Amino acid sequence: MIDVVLGLQWGDEGKGKIVDVLTPQYDVVARFQGGPNAGHSLEFNGQKHVLNTIPSGIFHKHCINIIGSGVVIDPITFKKEIEKITLGGAEPLVNLYISEKAHLILPTHRLVDAASEAHKGEHKIGSTLRGISPTYQDKIGRSGLRVGDILAANFNQKYEVVAANHRTLLDRFNHPYNMAEIEPAFFEAIEFLKQFKIVNTEYFLDDLMNDGKKVLAEGAQGTLLDIDYGTYPFVTSSNTITGGVCNGLGVAPQKIKKVYGIFKAYCTRVGSGPFP
Repeated sequence: MIDVVLGLQWGDEGKGKIVDVLTPQYDVVARFQGGPNAGHSLEFNGQKHVLNTIPSGIFHKHCINIIGSGVVIDPITFKKEIEKITLGGAEPLVNLYISEKAHLILPTHRLVDAASEAHKGEHKIGSTLRGISPTYQDKIGRSGLRVGDILAANFNQKYEVVAANHRTLLDRFNHPYNMAEIEPAFFEAIEFLKQFKIVNTEYFLDDLMNDGKKVLAEGAQGTLLDIDYGTYPFVTSSNTITGGVCNGLGVAPQKIKKVYGIFKAYCTRVGSGPFP
């Protein structure tokens, strides 16, 4: 069965801390949606660790950590994050698994995000400008690149097709860009990403559950930012609610412990007073 940790508001509810506290009770921690626009902060042994894409169970050596197909990954941000947590004692090459179906945030996705937001002027949504929305748009438009694509011999050609489409949009927005400045770090990060366990995580997760492993699904953002059921249009680009676990990890609803309602609620960031 799968337990799910979700934020009930717009994010910043302390989900990462809760997941870190609960992880010793679980064998697997899995992220099922969102991208590096989410920030989960952990603090232990006097040190603070900020995670953007990687599940919050990564510092627990017994725990398998999974980045599911519903997540979008910025290879550059991912590389920096891995380097930091490795210095903090994590061993991501050992206990981190990445879905071959997770979509990649390209450097041009960030540019398109910035250009689109600037074009909206006073009607802008308030994007984090990290390329999240354009990446999900390409996913839905069936023109995106997935993590599994980096293992293909023709990955560079696939990349160029998508990047060319983005450059057309940027020219339409009259948005400046310099590909020579942004692409080298991306392709370096792609080579770095190839080191990791890139697998069909839905089958992998199903096998783990059939072996009796306990799974904790970690949500990003918050319920009110859900693309369908949140405070639209001021929402994120993915399903942040429990239902998002099904498609974001590729599991059947009956394997989720709670689909409706709240099994446990945790209160974080309580002030010290004085209170009226």
